[in-house]
Amino acid sequence: SFTQPNGEICRSMIGWAKSCSDSAEGDLLELYCGNGNFTIPLAENFRKVLATEISKVSVNAAQDNIAANGVENLDIVRLSSEEFTQAIDKVRPFRRLKDIDLESYDFSTVLVDPPRAGLDADTCAMIARFPRILYISCNPETQLENLQELTKTHKVERFAIFDQFPYTDHTESGVLLTKK
Repeated sequence: SFTQPNGEICRSMIGWAKSCSDSAEGDLLELYCGNGNFTIPLAENFRKVLATEISKVSVNAAQDNIAANGVENLDIVRLSSEEFTQAIDKVRPFRRLKDIDLESYDFSTVLVDPPRAGLDADTCAMIARFPRILYISCNPETQLENLQELTKTHKVERFAIFDQFPYTDHTESGVLLTKK
């Protein structure tokens, strides 16, 4: 299971992401939540949180972290971003969502932290419907590709770079986008 390797930079990233959601209202959807690294700290800024992750190991780690931190407004579901897009668009039902009432959520913000390949076209189109997008990336090139689409409907409010891997070319970046 993946986690952020640099503890100090990770704390910085979480602090930045939390500050981006301080004034948020409604509910949070997080895709690619991993072990809950961002999900758990950001949950206090939202009424309810729904997080998705495809990796069983990461989902189990996130559930352990949710319990250890006493977070009660957060549900995690093992779904890929593509599957969640199908579920929210009512293309098909998923048994793994049987206990989740998607209609009860008032998603105002979506947080994505995709793998190096970035967001697929359908997921990118789906998140463009949200008022606020918080996009964390480990690959500035694929993030730029996705931003070329997302900035058609959203404007960049905040941007940050985090040197998660000192002495390498790899950086993490964060972008807060709001609907135009």
